[in-house]
Amino acid sequence: MRAIQDAFPLLQSSKKIFITTHHKPDGDAIGSMLALYHYLVKKGHDVTAVSPSELPEFLMWMPGVNMLYNFEAESKVVLDILAQSDVIFGLDFNDFSRTKHMTLQLANARQPKIMLDHHLFPAPGWDYGMSIPEKSSTCEIIYDFINLCGDNSLIDQEISACLYTGVMTDTGSFRFPVTSAATHSMVADLKQKGLDHTHIHEEVYDSWSAARMRFLGYVLMEKMEVFPQYNAGLITLSRKDMKGYDVQSGDTEGLVNYPLNIANIKFATLITERPDEIKLSFRSKGDFDVSKFSREHFNGGGHFNASGGRSSETFIQTITHFKKILSDIHPQ
Repeated sequence: MRAIQDAFPLLQSSKKIFITTHHKPDGDAIGSMLALYHYLVKKGHDVTAVSPSELPEFLMWMPGVNMLYNFEAESKVVLDILAQSDVIFGLDFNDFSRTKHMTLQLANARQPKIMLDHHLFPAPGWDYGMSIPEKSSTCEIIYDFINLCGDNSLIDQEISACLYTGVMTDTGSFRFPVTSAATHSMVADLKQKGLDHTHIHEEVYDSWSAARMRFLGYVLMEKMEVFPQYNAGLITLSRKDMKGYDVQSGDTEGLVNYPLNIANIKFATLITERPDEIKLSFRSKGDFDVSKFSREHFNGGGHFNASGGRSSETFIQTITHFKKILSDIHPQ
């Protein structure tokens, strides 16, 4: 993969640009995609942004969200656009398989592919990119990309709102260790450009439905287990659990973090039963590397303190398997 600067000549004239992100996108995925979308449109490009799946409800306020395509709902249209594009951008993922149903189409596409991402161990197949695991978020990388292009002056309030959403959500409101001085400098610059951070925080964290709030109460009371002997907490959610509360896309966002609020808990896990797989999310505090844990045990990966994985076993088998592993590793 060549340096991102080597891709700049590709963008000097108007191009048809295709942008996508990972399946089940979060705030950083959608924030980075929309920020890049707005920036490239300002530069005169014909831009299409595609989410591999539906968006969570708490992000539907974002500037330009109505311009996004949902691949699962509009696959034929999206594939036609992809075939006609000149350049492909992949944001907040580094392996085509993370797009799920778009994997083969992206891998086989002949257009130049540009990756902007902050996860470990990028897979082959990219032509150009910025892969910086030390960065707080892909939104921070988009900010750096715009600055490398010499276009800081093009960052307006719409782009700022998108960038801030991704940084805020991926840093846990700036409390995770990946939050650096550069992250705060970026936010200071966005504030000087007119960023209304209070509004964004309210849209993301203070706009829950009553059903989602009751679902959280049920999760914490009935579905969370604490293992003080292992400094660990576990939340398990079956399809029946979620159906009973009419859980929507995005309603489980952030649940994995709750066990970490308990004193001495260093490792938190969320196991979710989905129609086609069992999804696991891992979070940690301190020196326990959940990226390594997810790679070794659950075909996953991510960051040192935040990662995900999947299981091909049944929901119950996965829980049993996880607890056996937990008893063996003793996170500290």
